[in-house]
Amino acid sequence: MNFNFIEKRLTFYSFAILSSLIAILAVFFLPMNLWIDMTWWVQIEYNYTNSVDVKNQFNNLIDEVKNEVKIDWKDTINNVVIYKVAWENKFVIEAWLNKLSELAVGNKLEETKTAFKDKLTKKLSAINSSKITFAKYVSIWESFGDYIKQTAYWTILATIIMISLYIAWAYSGSIEWYSSFPFAAVTMITLAHDVLAALGFYLITSFFFPEFKVDTFFITAMLTVLGYSISDTIVIMDRIRTNLKNKLTNKIDFGALINNSVNETLTRSLLTSFTVFITLLAMFFFWPVAIKWFILAMIFGTIFGTYSSIAIAAPLLYDISGKK
Repeated sequence: MNFNFIEKRLTFYSFAILSSLIAILAVFFLPMNLWIDMTWWVQIEYNYTNSVDVKNQFNNLIDEVKNEVKIDWKDTINNVVIYKVAWENKFVIEAWLNKLSELAVGNKLEETKTAFKDKLTKKLSAINSSKITFAKYVSIWESFGDYIKQTAYWTILATIIMISLYIAWAYSGSIEWYSSFPFAAVTMITLAHDVLAALGFYLITSFFFPEFKVDTFFITAMLTVLGYSISDTIVIMDRIRTNLKNKLTNKIDFGALINNSVNETLTRSLLTSFTVFITLLAMFFFWPVAIKWFILAMIFGTIFGTYSSIAIAAPLLYDISGKK
């Protein structure tokens, strides 16, 4: 089967534009469901001697402490997560706080965090059956979360630009009569589409399923998506470049050459992506909850990255090159 990607390119472009518009609307109008490392948060670690059931044993106790540290009848502590540390007699309690303007005045916020930690530790220490002792306390201010978010935006943007510049340099002079600019432009556009689409559809999922948060692992997933997407795109562009070199002495139809190049690599691209997708799907359902957010972001990135590499990159190269 020899599919005509050039003939159907407007349909492919339409889907890419639609997914990008949906993603842009999601980014601007849906709230980011931020995890604790992006907000005001505290992390408290405890040691224990005897066995404890952290999920069932401490819920009522934590609710009591949350009520005790309310400010002006408002819930200061927004959410709390408890989990055991694997292979150690430790458990961790993580809590993040609502952004109340009253808390930003003076030291009220830090006092609230400290009060939460002290009251919680006192109540846990009173449980003699488990012999719980305080081990470590970490408090993060919102400025740290803002720094992470701003750094993430600039890092992703810089990564896209640097990869595109590298492609322009790597392809320059490889074909005497063909500029490397179209290869670099295609790289920049497809990478931007992949990250934007993955981000937008993850935010939509997070809106309907709040357990999926945006955290530093999500940022790592976006950078990983860039690496995966460009590796798949490079395979197709390299095949196009090779076929162009082989046809230097003949008059050729550029659209036909691109179609042949994509079809020659199609099986490889689809099988590679399918293998990655099945692996991610298995990890999503059977691996620990702590990395499900990362895996879901990678699933979206794999889907959109594969689509753009096959259906967008090559046809876009055809149009940017003036169909010559």
